[in-house]
Amino acid sequence: MESSTMKVLLIDDDEDDYVVTRDLLAEINGSAYTLDWAHSYDESMARILSGDYDVCLIDYRLGARNGLELLREAVARGCKLPLILLTGQGNREVDIAAMQAGAADYLIKGHMTASVLERSIRYALSAAKTVEALRQSEERYVLAASAANDGLWDWNLITNEVYFAPRWKDMLGFRDHEIGATPDDWLERVHPDDLAQVKAAIHAHLEGQTPQFQIEYRMAHCQGYWVWVLCRGLAVRNAGGKAYRMAGSQTDITARKMAEDKLRHDAHHDALTDLPNRAVFIDRLGRSVSRARRRDDYLFAVLFLDIDRFKLVNDSVGHSTGDQLLIAVARRLDTMLRPGDMVARHGGDEFTILLDHLKAPGDAAVVADRIHKHLSGPFDINGQEVVIDVSIGIALSSTSCENSEQMLRDADIAMYRAKSKGRGQYEIFNPGMHQDVVSTLQMESDLRNALKRDEFRVHYQPILSFETGRISGFEALIRWQHPRRGLVQPGEFIPLVEENGMIHQIGWWILHESCRQMNIWHKQFVTDPPLVISVNLSTRQFSQPDLIDQIRGVLEETGLTPDGLRIEITESAVMVNADAATEMLCQVKDLGVQLSIDDFGIGYSSLNYLHRFPIDMLKVDRSFVSRMDIQAENVEIVKTIITLAHNLGMKVVAEGIETAAQVRMLRELCCEYGQGYFLARPLESEAAATLISAEPYRNGKSGLNESMLYAMTHG
Repeated sequence: MESSTMKVLLIDDDEDDYVVTRDLLAEINGSAYTLDWAHSYDESMARILSGDYDVCLIDYRLGARNGLELLREAVARGCKLPLILLTGQGNREVDIAAMQAGAADYLIKGHMTASVLERSIRYALSAAKTVEALRQSEERYVLAASAANDGLWDWNLITNEVYFAPRWKDMLGFRDHEIGATPDDWLERVHPDDLAQVKAAIHAHLEGQTPQFQIEYRMAHCQGYWVWVLCRGLAVRNAGGKAYRMAGSQTDITARKMAEDKLRHDAHHDALTDLPNRAVFIDRLGRSVSRARRRDDYLFAVLFLDIDRFKLVNDSVGHSTGDQLLIAVARRLDTMLRPGDMVARHGGDEFTILLDHLKAPGDAAVVADRIHKHLSGPFDINGQEVVIDVSIGIALSSTSCENSEQMLRDADIAMYRAKSKGRGQYEIFNPGMHQDVVSTLQMESDLRNALKRDEFRVHYQPILSFETGRISGFEALIRWQHPRRGLVQPGEFIPLVEENGMIHQIGWWILHESCRQMNIWHKQFVTDPPLVISVNLSTRQFSQPDLIDQIRGVLEETGLTPDGLRIEITESAVMVNADAATEMLCQVKDLGVQLSIDDFGIGYSSLNYLHRFPIDMLKVDRSFVSRMDIQAENVEIVKTIITLAHNLGMKVVAEGIETAAQVRMLRELCCEYGQGYFLARPLESEAAATLISAEPYRNGKSGLNESMLYAMTHG
């Protein structure tokens, strides 16, 4: 018992009972009790509910109304006070009624002693504390259950009833009264594809095979869609280990599942076109390769597609439109293939296609033709019409089927071979193509070391004046002295260095070496006018923002005077951006350097711009000159070019001269200069110096060249 004073309220209409009770309380050792007395029904209710007492003793007989009625009313009005009912004699029905009404104990006054009263009060207080603790626990549970995001459930396995918390029902869109309390109310809402797994997981846990019940599955929402849930539970077992109850929670994980699905989708699909990505394609291709190894009759093909001049599309209409074009191309490709085939975005403007179960090798070419036809139609991109072509490489499993990466590589090689043939072509891979690529890679590797090893050489082809018959200058032509292959002509490696970007280093090396050599010749041989070295600049070099500084720096380092250098630019280089080219050419001209348009006649120069360019000379392309004595129309073309140049104040060089007849016709057309194998082949610097130092230059005459020209013109 507690050491503090215990306040007891007695409700009894007999004063003698009050005295007896007071004396009994006084007999209890070690405790201090105070006893208050209420002798009427009406007076007692207010005092019971006052909260001033620790325990209340109620006599059964209270005049017109009895203590059992008072007890029931007090409990109904929220009384938390322990209530003990007192009667004059034992009555089992009253005892049961009292306990059902909420009495803490039931005592017979004739049998009541101090010890019996003490035990009853102590029991009543203990029971009240337990009930209060339970009440608070239940309140906490209710609060937690209502506030929790999880839907709680409690399954009584004995009665087979299930309690579903309101949140559990709300998770599926139902109100509290719309779902019953049976296992079927739960399981019948599980997705049919998941039901067997859910039942198996429940059974396994109830049989003690798993430490807990936990599973993810789908449940039907009242609005007709499926909700992903995580359900967890734990069984309560008796002493024999048999489960008699299982309780747990249900969590809505739909958002998480959607996020996981999106991550899974994104990991396997291209973000722009939503086609399968490269990794998925290679995986699928790998399965086809494995099948082909097992079955001799299985044939498939890989197509590698690249949109021709896609960079031009991006540059002209913008990257956003370019992206929309890629999406549109992906849609067309996806709709034209058979169900078993696959199209994927490889990257950039490249797509790959797997053609499965082909009947014959020629089927792949048929598909390639169909692709060209389907993609040749214009695309409407945001109201703008865009027309494209694609280059297609085809690799057949019958010719290359070692692994998926090799198949892709072979199709890629074939695609580049198709691209080299022109726009809108396809090519089927053969092993020789791979050997060509290997050779190209080896050449590229060798090229990267060629500058370091000083393997490049400059050869000088004389440019002759038809008026004087003397050498007016030279064109610098690069050669590669390969340690194993010997002298390699520029046509074999210049396209490669232009593609890989090495043209910058090599181009400036040629310019520097040529200017250095011409400065030496200026000092060795005094001619009037001075000899001029012609050096071709690539499109990439010409587009560099530091072009002027580079040229100026080379002239300063080599000591060559600007009038001893002639820069040759192709038509295509200046017409990419004619306005910018005009400004750049003017800056070059301001240095005192001469300018020439190379290969004139085969590009797309516009006469509107040509007269604005500060050009000194046009070079007629060899394709016209070499056929002058074969086709009359070529003579007219050359005549037109010469006339145009003269009208614009430019001189003309005809390159590629191969016959005396061509020399004769060019002189008749008033062409000033010529070069070609008929006049002189490109020479190493020593041989060129020997030619310069020949007798006509030492004595100021030109007899040798005049005799040669006479022979050319008079046969």
